[in-house]
Amino acid sequence: MAKLKLGPIADDKPVKVTVELPASLHRDLTTYAEILGREAGQPATDPVRLIVPMLERFIATDRGFAKAKQADSSPRPPA
Repeated sequence: MAKLKLGPIADDKPVKVTVELPASLHRDLTTYAEILGREAGQPATDPVRLIVPMLERFIATDRGFAKAKQADSSPRPPA
């Protein structure tokens, strides 16, 4: 069984998102949703519902972003 980076998708209020994706990325999202559903013993979720948790996971694990965010939010000395 594959070890996916995402766990089960929380069942919370859906949000409508409009985004244009390359066809190959949409196919990969659809396949990912099918595998994720199969591993969770559930039907495949709508691939659009994967976008937010994937982005959250990406941002949470991006060390460069974390450093930049921390530097951006650290107090600056008065000018």
